[in-house]
Amino acid sequence: MVEEKESDRTADAAITCAACGRTADGNPVTWVCSVENGERRYFCDACSRLHIRAIEGRLDSSWW
Repeated sequence: MVEEKESDRTADAAITCAACGRTADGNPVTWVCSVENGERRYFCDACSRLHIRAIEGRLDSSWW
């Protein structure tokens, strides 16, 4: 598995929320990035607010 680096993504690449599928262009500052099993997952502001305690407790999104 190849790790994704911030520099590997272009500024125009769309990011998709791992929970609801919402997409955003560029790098949305209100979204959360979580590393689960070595993979980066992005969560939109609505999903991250809903699951903030699980995110802070470092529970994988499969537990939510």
